Amino acid sequence: MAGTGVESQDLVAVTDKMARSILDTPQIKSAQHAPVVVLDPVVNETRFPINKDMFLTRIRVQLTSKANNKVQFLARDRMAALEKERDLKRGGQVTSGNDPNVVEFKGADFFLTGKLQSLTTRNSRGTSDYVLYSFQLIDARTSAIAWEDFAEIKKQGLEDAVYR
Repeated sequence: MAGTGVESQDLVAVTDKMARSILDTPQIKSAQHAPVVVLDPVVNETRFPINKDMFLTRIRVQLTSKANNKVQFLARDRMAALEKERDLKRGGQVTSGNDPNVVEFKGADFFLTGKLQSLTTRNSRGTSDYVLYSFQLIDARTSAIAWEDFAEIKKQGLEDAVYR
């Protein structure tokens, strides 16, 4: 029997499904200009000590590399470095290709976030895990959920997968 828990093939299957689903949503598919998205951390409510941010990273990379500029992501996780560079340009300490006082950071149209949840059952025959992966695009102006999808995986095994 296989182990239970979140494994690499789950990550690939879930993120591929989410990227395709996002591209199919009307707010993305019919947009005049590429909507701007900021990643908001995934919440891990499972018993598994996994790097939950890998899910959003993989969705972002899939959409950036294969979606023909249908979605644009902001590097909010790099804000400190970006603000420092902007301040250096404004102070004249480094050069700028345009007026550093005019161009500001873009705002987000949407936040992409997710939640990982699980239900575990143990008995004399082993362990069973049901894992629900849910993701949302939230409108940054209205807080409305513009898109939502999920994937679910159930595994049964004698023991947990080993995490290294």
